[in-house]
Amino acid sequence: MLRKMLNGLYVTNPDVYLAKDGENVVARLEDKIVFRTPIHYLEGIVTFGHLGASPALLGMCVEKGITVSMLSPHGKYLASVNGAPRGNVLLRRKQYRMADCPNETSRMAGFFVVGKIAGCRTVLRRFISDHCEVLDTGDVDAVCKVLSRNMIRVRESKNTEEIRGIEGESARAYFSVLNKLIIKQKEHFTMQGRNRRPPLDNVNALLSFLYTLLLHETKSALLTVGLDPYVGFLHRDKPGRMGLALDLMEEFRPYLADRLMLNLINRKQLTVNDFLNKESGAVILKDAGRKALLEAWQKRKTEETIHPFLETKLNLGLLPYAQAMLLARHLRGDINTYPPYIWK
Repeated sequence: MLRKMLNGLYVTNPDVYLAKDGENVVARLEDKIVFRTPIHYLEGIVTFGHLGASPALLGMCVEKGITVSMLSPHGKYLASVNGAPRGNVLLRRKQYRMADCPNETSRMAGFFVVGKIAGCRTVLRRFISDHCEVLDTGDVDAVCKVLSRNMIRVRESKNTEEIRGIEGESARAYFSVLNKLIIKQKEHFTMQGRNRRPPLDNVNALLSFLYTLLLHETKSALLTVGLDPYVGFLHRDKPGRMGLALDLMEEFRPYLADRLMLNLINRKQLTVNDFLNKESGAVILKDAGRKALLEAWQKRKTEETIHPFLETKLNLGLLPYAQAMLLARHLRGDINTYPPYIWK
């Protein structure tokens, strides 16, 4: 069953303290309540370097199944608070066994990579369709052909390392032309490939922030259906790395994050004044820019689409939960294969 709530509470003021008042979440600033909402309105809480939260509130969130994610002021993931694992323990044991099997690992990794490459190709094809009559789209079309061939290569591969190599090759090709999709504010928004830790330009700063928000969504979705977000197939095991959440996130990077980044820039919802260039070379979002991005993110999650496999109308914010549910059904043996989310 899919979660019904789409509301996330994002705390960006570092001086805010969260507390419990009955069945409500309250935000206090200098001993004054500045915000209040019933707990059942929320699906998650994300904080950015805030003052803290009361043990009573954290306990209520654990009881209600609401994930509290704690990020640095600039969007770096730090930690999270979750309740006890949900779902059947047999499901998680099946997940662990499959993750230890090379054949199953490569098969599952292939699903996620095909979903990602297909999404990247659709982003580029949409650009060609919209602008081919007025802009030179030859380079973008060439990358689309590369991505199409790479999807076939992934489907034919039975080696996880080879699949990871194809994914990396596809990502480099995609990001090599993504800059061409930025058609407004070009003097301030350009990217020469993907960079992070830290992001070194305004575009990469936006992408890093959006990917962090998306990771929160996929992790929450996996916990909801009873899967372990730390044990994945495409991403190697590493202490503290949410492998399966990162796997599932690959399907949604182009659709939920990259397209929103392009819209924010091309519609001038964010400008160069929303970014800060630090002496270290890192680029971060200012408070006003972060607020505008979060508002756009919440609005994006309320838009609707038809799920291609379930053939059901869903809010975009429910897509990670839909895919997590399908993943759990596949691992249990209820469906023969896992259908990655591929939008057209």
